[in-house]
Amino acid sequence: MKKVLLTATAAIVVSLTSCKKSENGNKSVLKSEESGVILADNGKVDSTIHYETDVNGKKYLKTNYVYKATDGSLVKVVFNYDEETMSVRSNNKTFILNKVESKGNETIYEKMDMKATVKGDSLILHQGDNIIELVKTKI
Repeated sequence: MKKVLLTATAAIVVSLTSCKKSENGNKSVLKSEESGVILADNGKVDSTIHYETDVNGKKYLKTNYVYKATDGSLVKVVFNYDEETMSVRSNNKTFILNKVESKGNETIYEKMDMKATVKGDSLILHQGDNIIELVKTKI
């Protein structure tokens, strides 16, 4: 009887000490940080901003995307969130637009007669009477 009780007690002690979880977690899993979240002009989180992170964990607030127009032409768009600008490059011409307004899920950039509205994966350019619809590609 003593052997059974001693064996059961030893098994319980071993199982309790071996199941102790580490509070540090898995070192190879990257944690997401909510600090440094950029807010839109209305105080809500700006969902149009996507961060790139380098090897050292530093966040870049400048991102490059390739958009495709309805006619099939490709346009390179660079968002520089530090300077609050967007540059559009097509046909060896670059247009730099300044951020005017952000509503959380939609951001508007303007310069002179050119206006760009970014919402999700779509970008709509207004230049005078011309409207150009662009969609983000997976290139």
